[in-house]
Amino acid sequence: MSRTPDLHVVVGKGPVGSTTAELLAARGHRVRVLSRSGGTSTDRVEHRSVDAADAGALTAAARGAAAVYNAVNPAYSRWPTDWPPVAAALLTAAERTGARLVTMGNLYVYGRPSGPMTPAGPLAATDVKGRVRLAMWRDALAAHEAGRVRVTEARAADFVGPQVPAAHSHLVRQLDTLRRGRRAWVVGDPDVLRSWAYLPDVAATLVTLGTDDRALGRAWHVPSAPPRSQRQALTDLAAVMSSPAHPVPPARVSGIPWPVLRAVGLAAPVMREIVAVRHQFDQDYVIDAGETTATFGLTPTPWEQVVAATAAATGARVPA
Repeated sequence: MSRTPDLHVVVGKGPVGSTTAELLAARGHRVRVLSRSGGTSTDRVEHRSVDAADAGALTAAARGAAAVYNAVNPAYSRWPTDWPPVAAALLTAAERTGARLVTMGNLYVYGRPSGPMTPAGPLAATDVKGRVRLAMWRDALAAHEAGRVRVTEARAADFVGPQVPAAHSHLVRQLDTLRRGRRAWVVGDPDVLRSWAYLPDVAATLVTLGTDDRALGRAWHVPSAPPRSQRQALTDLAAVMSSPAHPVPPARVSGIPWPVLRAVGLAAPVMREIVAVRHQFDQDYVIDAGETTATFGLTPTPWEQVVAATAAATGARVPA
């Protein structure tokens, strides 16, 4: 007798939520995506309109789920007000339904690192956004240790890939600039090394954490290709976009001076929030996901494939 596929509920339909939902469906799971605006259901993915801060509605929509994935993405400048009620509602829904809670986290919880970041490293967040995410994780872990819920978290470097909107990626937003042969102005020192998380690798990690009991009770890092500075990464993208018929000049990359960013931040909340995490841009910001690879066998997509896919899917010209 055939077995009914497990139900997996993804909260949020942004790039992370949508990519994760598609991967879950491709692996044969029943998938339900919850978002404020809802969406058009298909034979692969069901969509429902649900407020992520409404614990009762989340609970009703997650009944019978094996796992609930937190892929919510509040506005960058509204984390202190928007994240706490959503995190509390998700914990409540997970406790009431018995579903494991898999959260899409980030590296803000580590504060200013002194070397490659590992899940066992000190949680030393000092900025407002980092403290918000750290409080969310500590609340979830406390509930897990009390036996109320089963939780795990994926933490990733800056996103890259064809699924990522330009506004959400330090690299993707520069592609049109590179195509036009103009100088790319980036946040921070363009020559410090950074890790980049390819969105399909992010989704693969989340799906693994949602289906493997070894993931529970701790955080895991998303495997990423060897680090590349912003200058190196943009140089790679410009090169793959260039062809004899449509040449693209070598990338010219400069860092925006911090006084300029602070001045812009007086009128632009997003830029003000970026200035608040300057420590992520003025020194190497590198992730170590060795434990994830050793435990689950997950490996990053090779950087050359990441660059080619990112350029091709965003309208760049890639050599035949």
